[in-house]
Amino acid sequence: MNTLRPHIGLFGGTMIIVGSMIGSAIFLTPSTMAAHVPSPGLLIGLWIVGGLLTIVGALCYGELAAMAPHAGGQYVYLREAFGPLCGFLYGWTLFLVIQTGFNAAVSIAFAKYLGVFFPFLGEANVLLHVPLGEMSKLEGLPKFLQALEINTAQLVACGVIVLLTGVNMLGVRQGSLVQNILTTLKIAGLAALILAGITHVGPGIENFTPLLPPAELWQAGFLAGVAVAFSQALFAYDAWNTATFVAEEVKNPQVNLPRALLLGTGGVTLLYVLTVIAYMAVVPVAEMGAIPENRIAQVAATRFFGPMGVNLVIVAILVSTFGCVNGLILGGARVIFAMAREGLFFRSCATLRAKTGTPVMALIFQGVWSCVLTLTGSYNDLLTYTTFASVLFGALTVLGLFRLRQTQPDRPRPYRCWGYPFTPAIYLLIAVPFLVYVIQGDPKSTGIGLALVLSGLPVYWLLRRSG
Repeated sequence: MNTLRPHIGLFGGTMIIVGSMIGSAIFLTPSTMAAHVPSPGLLIGLWIVGGLLTIVGALCYGELAAMAPHAGGQYVYLREAFGPLCGFLYGWTLFLVIQTGFNAAVSIAFAKYLGVFFPFLGEANVLLHVPLGEMSKLEGLPKFLQALEINTAQLVACGVIVLLTGVNMLGVRQGSLVQNILTTLKIAGLAALILAGITHVGPGIENFTPLLPPAELWQAGFLAGVAVAFSQALFAYDAWNTATFVAEEVKNPQVNLPRALLLGTGGVTLLYVLTVIAYMAVVPVAEMGAIPENRIAQVAATRFFGPMGVNLVIVAILVSTFGCVNGLILGGARVIFAMAREGLFFRSCATLRAKTGTPVMALIFQGVWSCVLTLTGSYNDLLTYTTFASVLFGALTVLGLFRLRQTQPDRPRPYRCWGYPFTPAIYLLIAVPFLVYVIQGDPKSTGIGLALVLSGLPVYWLLRRSG
């Protein structure tokens, strides 16, 4: 029987969403955003708008998840709305770069902060550096095309990926249990920062003024900076759709998946907004944007708790990134399994371990490729290239909600998107202009990203032909 077993309840589904969303971004991104928008009200507003957009997307996905509660989530929705090629190109890009690239990037973030406690494990300890011939002399090429470099942080990151892949190979219960524990701990860490911030809001109220920038600043250059800052907030909110990947393993998915999506995205939005306010209670926005290496959480925690605040934040980031990788590994393998089950990936990835019902080979393929991206150092450039593709597939999925309402009007929908058709329309009205901005602002990365997506075309053709 090639069907996954339902073991995940509402709490587990919500923790997968929260745990996959909260990585290292909330500890760093507010500082990078403040460099573009030195305004308290605007900075908080971007986090609120980003959260609301995420919640709107979750409402749309809730209907799709309840209608088609199958492994693969977004892959399934795109396939049903626009055909198998569209679904495959999403799944291919997810495997090639998006999910595996995130695995690599977040694992490296874990290794970097572990290197604070154990310097010999950091990026500075280079074990191998091999220039790639004449390519190393060419300017403008990504670093991974100029030289092969391996440091101890990369090995630690690979160790994290291997360890958590092994945990998830034991079964979805074990993977979900680890996710529940780590997510609870990271929520507790953010709650401690928030509570400390609340006690400082009164004395630090001057940090919230003036609330908005003067009118003369609202020009093209400033608005471009606002758009860049908004994209960074959206990056921090990413991966909220991970729970849809494990839909087949959720108990009563028609009810629990829409609820988990709403609870998870709404909860993270509240945590993020309150955390940013807590930072601002002790760090003025103008100062926030100039913090070295953007370590705003470290600076704020030091002012809250004294010297031990630095260690507390590093531990919080270690727990947060470790849990984030676990959620990404747990969910991403289910997309690979769903594609393989339909003949659109290696057949071996469609097999389940008899004892636990776990897609072991899908986990192995994902883990191996994640380690390759980690060791080559290619993930940073690849993630930059596919930012456009990730948002594009999200917009297509929401557009698919409209299409499926038209093409399959009589299909049972245990949950219907609240506020339809206005809710999905709002999502598209924000996402589409953002896509246009990305194309105009960085046509090179957009073009390479589209090329990576389209690289799936010959693979699709070969798989269909061999099948």
